[in-house]
Amino acid sequence: MPSKAELLAFIAARGGDIGKRDIARAFGLGADQKLELKALLQELDADGAVDRRRRKVHVPGALPGVVLADITSRDADGEFIAVPVEWNEEEHGEAPRILVQVPRRTRGPAPGLSDRVLLRMADGPQDGRYVGRVIKVLEKARRQQLGIYRAAPQGGGRIIPIDKKNLGRELQVPPGAEQDAADGDLVSVELMRQRVFGLPTARVKEKLGSLSSEKAISLVAIHAHGIPHVFPQNALAEADKAKPVKAAGREDWRGVPLVTIDPPDAKDHDDAVHAVRDEDPANPGGFIVTVAIADVAAYVTPGSALDREAVLRGNSVYFPDRVVPMLPERISNDLCSLRPLEDRPALAVRMVIGGDGRKKSHTFHRILMRSAAKLAYAQAQAAMDGQPDETTSPLLADVLRPLYAAYACVKKARDARQPLDLNLPERKILLKPDGTVDKVIVPARLDAHRLIEEFMILANVAAAETLEAKRTPLVYRVHDGPTLEKLANLRTFLLTIDIKLPKSDTVRPSNFNRILEEVDGTDVAPLVNQVILRSQSQAEYASDNYGHFGLNLRRYAHFTSPIRRYADLIVHRGLVRAHGFGKDGLSEETMPDELAEIAAAISVTERRAMAAERETVDRLIAHHLADQIGATFGARISGATRAGLFVALDETGADGFIPASTLGADYYRFDETRQALVGDRTGEMHRIGDRVEVKLVEAAPVAGALRFELLSEGAYLGGGRGKSRPPRGMPKRGKFGGRPGGTSEGPPRGPREGSRPAKAARKGRRQT
Repeated sequence: MPSKAELLAFIAARGGDIGKRDIARAFGLGADQKLELKALLQELDADGAVDRRRRKVHVPGALPGVVLADITSRDADGEFIAVPVEWNEEEHGEAPRILVQVPRRTRGPAPGLSDRVLLRMADGPQDGRYVGRVIKVLEKARRQQLGIYRAAPQGGGRIIPIDKKNLGRELQVPPGAEQDAADGDLVSVELMRQRVFGLPTARVKEKLGSLSSEKAISLVAIHAHGIPHVFPQNALAEADKAKPVKAAGREDWRGVPLVTIDPPDAKDHDDAVHAVRDEDPANPGGFIVTVAIADVAAYVTPGSALDREAVLRGNSVYFPDRVVPMLPERISNDLCSLRPLEDRPALAVRMVIGGDGRKKSHTFHRILMRSAAKLAYAQAQAAMDGQPDETTSPLLADVLRPLYAAYACVKKARDARQPLDLNLPERKILLKPDGTVDKVIVPARLDAHRLIEEFMILANVAAAETLEAKRTPLVYRVHDGPTLEKLANLRTFLLTIDIKLPKSDTVRPSNFNRILEEVDGTDVAPLVNQVILRSQSQAEYASDNYGHFGLNLRRYAHFTSPIRRYADLIVHRGLVRAHGFGKDGLSEETMPDELAEIAAAISVTERRAMAAERETVDRLIAHHLADQIGATFGARISGATRAGLFVALDETGADGFIPASTLGADYYRFDETRQALVGDRTGEMHRIGDRVEVKLVEAAPVAGALRFELLSEGAYLGGGRGKSRPPRGMPKRGKFGGRPGGTSEGPPRGPREGSRPAKAARKGRRQT
C-alpha cells in the first residue's frame, strides 16, 4: 500500500482527477487491498486533503484531467495562456495559468484570444506550469465592443460607437466604471445590468490607446478586428539574432543586374527582375526573364517563434499611416529586403519566353544576388519615355529596354489568354505630417506597373507547376467562377441595358471582357464594371486546386511576396524541399490536411486585413470632410439596397449613404433586376452608375460614416405603376419625405459585403 504522501503526490501528478480503480491499477493492488485503499481515501477526505466527487478523487487546488478554460493572453513566446473557468480563488488562491497546446491537425475552428476551450491536461505541471492540449473550441469570442470614451464633468461619461451599425447607440458609463479612461481614449467595454429607461450602461474593460496621438485612426481598425500588432519578445529576439546569409551552398548571381521596381514609399523590396533576349536560334524573338524573390525561408524556419507569429498574422496590413508587418522590421526591412548594392539571399526563377509570349520552360535557383538599383514605377516609366535621371540613365540600354521589350512579348500571350479586365480606378490617400488627409489621388496606371504584374504572374505559375510536378504539397491561390445564381442575376440585369450574356451556365473571362469593351467610354461603363465585379466570387487560398477564374489560369500559387504573405513562404519552403536546396524547406511530415487548415486561416486574415484597411480609409476621409457639412459634391451611385443608395464622391472616392426615406415624397422600392430604387407613383429611378449631385448632411468620423442628401433627379420609367414624370406639386430633391424607417420591405440595413466598387483594386498590385 502507498503511504498518504505517496498517494497525494500520485493524484496531483495525474492532474488531480482520478478514480479508485486507476489508483489500484497504478500501485498493483489486489482485490483484498481495495478495502484498505478505500479506508485510506476516506481518511484523506476527512482530513480535507482530497475531495471525492462522483467516484473520482480530486486534490483541492489541482486541475482535473479535462479542464474547461478561457484563453486570456499570450506568453513571451507568443503561446496562448488559459485559466480554468471554475476555480475558487478564496480557497485555492490565484487560478493557475495553463499553456495551451494546439494540435497540428484539428477539426473545427482554431482557438484564439478570449475563446472558451476544452483542454486535456498533461500529467502534472511541467517547468512550473500546467500544459493543456485543445480538445475542442467550445465558444468563439464575441467581437469586442469598442468605442471612444467621452468624459462627463460630473464623473463617468459616454461611449461613442466606432461601428457604423451602432451609430446613434451611445452607452453611458457611470462614475467609478471608467477605469481611469481619459477623454478621447479608445476603450473596450462590457455591458452592465440595464435599466428600463435611459441609455444602456457599460463598464470600461481596457484602455486601448488615445485618439489624440499620431496614427490613432488605424489603431481603431487594429483593435476592432483583433489584428496582432505587437511582436512577442521571443520573435523579436530571434530576429535580432539573425545573421546575414552567406554565399555557401548558393549560386552566385551578384553579377546579374537585377532591379527592384516598387512604389516610391516602399520600405521592403521582395522582388527583382531582369530580362535579356534569348540567343538560342530555336527561339527567335524570345526572351529569358528572371524573377528573384527574397529568401525569407532562410530566416524564418518552421516551428520557430517567428514562424508561429507569421502564421498567426497571415499577412502584412497596409494603412495610409502605418504598416502592421507580418515579420519584424529586422527581417522585412533589413535582412530580406533586396536593397541596392547589398548582398541578399533569394529564390530565383529563370523563364524562357517564346516569341509568342508564352513560357516555354523554367528553372528555379537558390542564389545570392545584389540589386543593381531601386526604382519607382514613375521613375522607370519616365526613363522609357525619354526622361532618364542619374539613376536610370546607366540602366536604360542594358536593363530597362530589355525589360520593356520582354513585357511587350509577354503581353501577346496575356491578351490571347484574356484574363478578366475590369476598369476599377485605385485611389490613394496622401497624408500630412500630422496624420490627417492632405489629398486623394488616382495614380496613373503605367506600363511599369503592368510589366511587374505580368512577370510576377509568370513566376507564380512556374512555382505551382514545379511543385505539382515534384508532388510537393502547396497552397494554391484559387478563384472560382460566378455561381449560377449570380450569373442569372447578372444576365437579367444586363438585359435592362440591352446587353446579352450567353445563356450557358459556363462562362469565361472573355465573355465579360467582350461586354466591357462594348460599353467602354459610355455612360454605363462604370455601372457595368461594378455589376460584373459583384458577380464574381472571392479569391482565396486552398490546398486543393480548382484554378483561377479571374486570371484564366489552370494552376496558380503565390510565390512573389514572402515578406508580407505567409502563403508565399509556404510555397518557398516547398520549392526548397522539392529541389533539395537546404534543410529549411517544407517538413516531410507536412500533410495536406495541415496545409488546408493553414490556407483557411490565412484566407481569413486576408479578409480581415482588407476590411481593416477599407474602414481606416473611410474614417480618414470622414475626418477630412467633417468640417464641410452642407457642401455639395459630384458623385456616382455605387450601390442600391432597400434601405437606400450608396454613393462614391468623384474627387475623393469617399463612400456615403442616402437613406431611402429622404429621397422625396414618393415611396421607393428596390428593383433588384435594375439594381435601382424606383418610385411607386412617379417611376423615378436611381440606379447604380448614375452620376448625381449630393449634399453632405452628416459625418461621423469615428465610425467612418457619411450621410448625404440627393440633389439630382433620376430617370423616369414609363408604363406600369410608374409615370413618365413626377406628379404636379410633388417635392423634388432636398425634401425629407417618404415613410420613416426606409421602405415597406424591411428596416434600413447596412451595405452588403462587397458593395464597394474599388474593393478589388485596393488589394494592391500583387493581391491578384
